[in-house]
Amino acid sequence: MQDEIARTQTVVKDKYGELARQVSCGSNSGCCGSNAAHTLGADAICANLYDGQELSGLPEQAVLASLGCGNPTALAQLQPGQIVLDLGSGGGIDVLLSARRVGPTGKAYGLDMTEDMLELARANQQKSGMTNVEFLRGEIENIPLPDNSVDVIISNCVINLSADKDRVLAEAYRVLKPGGMLAVSDVVCRGSVPAEIRRHVELWIGCVAGALHEDDYQKKLEQAGFVEVSIEPTRVYQAEDARGLMEASGLVLDQAVLDQVGGKFYSGFVRARKP
Repeated sequence: MQDEIARTQTVVKDKYGELARQVSCGSNSGCCGSNAAHTLGADAICANLYDGQELSGLPEQAVLASLGCGNPTALAQLQPGQIVLDLGSGGGIDVLLSARRVGPTGKAYGLDMTEDMLELARANQQKSGMTNVEFLRGEIENIPLPDNSVDVIISNCVINLSADKDRVLAEAYRVLKPGGMLAVSDVVCRGSVPAEIRRHVELWIGCVAGALHEDDYQKKLEQAGFVEVSIEPTRVYQAEDARGLMEASGLVLDQAVLDQVGGKFYSGFVRARKP
């Protein structure tokens, strides 16, 4: 298990570090200039998640580095004065949006294990001028915050990348205040998924191979202590969406396998409360 966790973390860190460097390089000299979602072949998952009004005033690099599968900042219904933590904050788009929503009396933390992403996120914060933001280096399996310190935890297509989801959810429960909310966007699966897909670790980057079955997700949340668990589908992916994700990872699958994938994965808004 520890070998699998370490291997997955290395793959995720290397890929997202590369994407952060591409975004930074493209913004500074035009040498890259590629949208991160397109680089991953994840357009079907990452496209059109935020409206123009939300993105207004945000640094372009925060938008380009966005690799989410939903808009947890809007769905979480954040309130002024709340303390928010984004697990796997990447280029910082959801942290900056959260900071706007909670206002100067609140605070938004971003947690990421990739130094290049943290560097990009801190540059984006500086450009935004927001002061109620702090980016932390660390793993979502070991959150560097004290017990009962956060009102809301958000995350955007990151929990599925962890090889130890039980630990992630236990940590989320620990740092939430009593009554606090977990409100994350994640890729979830329903029904059986071909084993050929599960075997390719690179597909964790495309938010597919690491996706929990919806029933397992609910059970793990309840085992961690959460109540009022709900999973609401927001976008269901079909066979052609899956083809783009597979090809981006260098995997060509028979149509028969793709047909099995169609409709099995969806972006979902996962909500749960700490009693």
